[in-house]
Order: sequence, then C-alpha cells, then structure tokens
Amino acid sequence: MISTKYCPLDYTMNLIGTKWKPLVLFHLLECPLRSGVLQKKVPGISNKMFTQTVRELEKDGLVDRKIFPVVPPRVEYDLSERGKSLEGILRSLDEWGAQDHQQRK
Repeated sequence: MISTKYCPLDYTMNLIGTKWKPLVLFHLLECPLRSGVLQKKVPGISNKMFTQTVRELEKDGLVDRKIFPVVPPRVEYDLSERGKSLEGILRSLDEWGAQDHQQRK
C-alpha cells in the first residue's frame, strides 16, 4: 500500500496556485469590486478564464459573489472571511516581487 502524506503547501497551492487566482484575490484585498472592474485589474485574462477563476474561488469559499437585482444585472465580488485570511500571504508575495524586480534591474 502506498502511503500519502498530507502536505499543507500542496493543499494551499491547489486552492490558489493558478496564474490568475492570486491576482484576483490580491485585487479584492482593499474592497469589493464589480465584475468588469475586477477583470480590468487583471491584465491579459480572457473572459472565459476570468469567469472560470472567480467561479472556482467562489466554490472554494474564498470569494463571495453578490448579484444586485437591477437591469442590467450587477455582480460584485468580495473576499470571504476565508479569503481574507490569505492577506498576509498575498501581500508577502507582492513585496517579494517588488524587491526582486528592483534587484534585477
């Protein structure tokens, strides 16, 4: 029988380890954003990938989606409490990227 060990990093990376998820989560740290505004903050993401990404984040309980009953429908995304718990990780990644970019100039 093969023994599989639980790896916390593997668990975390399965939740947020795609190209787009950390970017979407990072942009929601400050405040809830309307769908179109959020998508524009993530350069290069297609409509299909944006929709897939926010759906997966919502399914995993990291993002909350609120639909406003207006015409046309307005959708807003916000971090859930679980998503907010990633703030330290996301800000650390942002800081590391800024420092590394400066050192490589």
